[in-house]
Amino acid sequence: MNPNRKFDFNAAQALFLTNIGQLLTLQSASGKPGPRRGSDLKELGIIKNAAVLCLGGKIVSVGPTSDALRDPWLKKNRKKVTEIDCSNKVVLPGFIDSHTHPVFVSPRLVDFEKRIEGASYEEIAVAGGGIRSSVESVRKAGKRLLVEKVLTVLRDMAGQGTTTVEAKSGYGLTVESELKSLEAICEASARWPGTVVATLLAAHVVPKEFQGREQKYVEIVCKEMIPQAAKRKLAQFVDVFCDKGAFTAAETEHIFEAAVQHGLCVRAHVCQLAETVLQPFLRFNPASFDHMDHVNDDDILILAKHDAVATLVPGANYFLGLKQYPQARKLIDAGVPMALATDYNPGTSPTLSMPMAMSLACTHMKMSPAEAIAAATINGAWALRVANRKGSIEPGKDADLAVFAVEDYREIPYWFGANRCSMAVMNGTATYPQ
Repeated sequence: MNPNRKFDFNAAQALFLTNIGQLLTLQSASGKPGPRRGSDLKELGIIKNAAVLCLGGKIVSVGPTSDALRDPWLKKNRKKVTEIDCSNKVVLPGFIDSHTHPVFVSPRLVDFEKRIEGASYEEIAVAGGGIRSSVESVRKAGKRLLVEKVLTVLRDMAGQGTTTVEAKSGYGLTVESELKSLEAICEASARWPGTVVATLLAAHVVPKEFQGREQKYVEIVCKEMIPQAAKRKLAQFVDVFCDKGAFTAAETEHIFEAAVQHGLCVRAHVCQLAETVLQPFLRFNPASFDHMDHVNDDDILILAKHDAVATLVPGANYFLGLKQYPQARKLIDAGVPMALATDYNPGTSPTLSMPMAMSLACTHMKMSPAEAIAAATINGAWALRVANRKGSIEPGKDADLAVFAVEDYREIPYWFGANRCSMAVMNGTATYPQ
């Protein structure tokens, strides 16, 4: 997923995590293919007093510490292995934040204050806030500044246990600025040991210079931005904000057609502000539908029969002060596969913390801690189409782990606003919160 990676994970590198109090493998007991749904979302595959051996950036063995210590290979090579005593802490797959907007320059403080005063979205935009306020600064910024901004975000996310991040463009809205944003994502990811999945979100909002000429901008997205991003391998996905005040369903389908034509996968911001019928988009095999605050009952029944993941981002509802949150219980009980993400962005969800998103999911969407963890790991992997190598702790998958200084996994969403992550392992490289 990251052709610019500078790290060389050779077979000589070995990491042995031992004395794990609770190891949440997220291995499926049922063995059902596809993302977790329904009661399977609670399957954590817990092993107590466990150990994990990683070699060359991959997980090679998982099980009780007593079994690991009897392994002939480990006995022979133990002096060459970096051993970490987890002291009865909780270890789980590194979080997969499958919806973020990290390419921006400054926080949107005008939005923050005006919203507190009761201003509407339109009033905030008139006052100089909103998405378009981020656009101007990204257009003016040099790529080097954007790279450093994204890299800082990635490092901070790792400090909270996140090891895989989906990163969108979307604050440039010109061919030059959107490609510059994607280049910044790729260059930052090359300096970070975790995994980054890049998404072109040129269809975030119609830029002001195209007001009244929306179709012209859609054509630029389809005929210039998407082909160039695909040819240069700068993105794996194309995203569209399909909602009231953004792009229509017809425009979204047009953009999706261009994406698929150029070999890119698709996902959508949808049903955040108003209801949109989702069934027509399924012919494009979308990886995820994100936000989903206003999804209709017919679409819920249809989604339960597909692998498109409903990615919920309660941080946005919290920061916007909304009383209504996505109906997680309704989606889960209907059998819709569901993931959680931060929606990290300067306007509506300035949080880097997956544990905070999980806490909000438990308290405001009535998800159980087990469901929140599965949604933040294995189903996040499905939402990014990396579940073949991410999202669970089992032999053959990437060595992505998060170590939390707690005795019980339920404490991770319980301690809201506090970071209990003591270490993250990304593709076999151990890092520690700063």
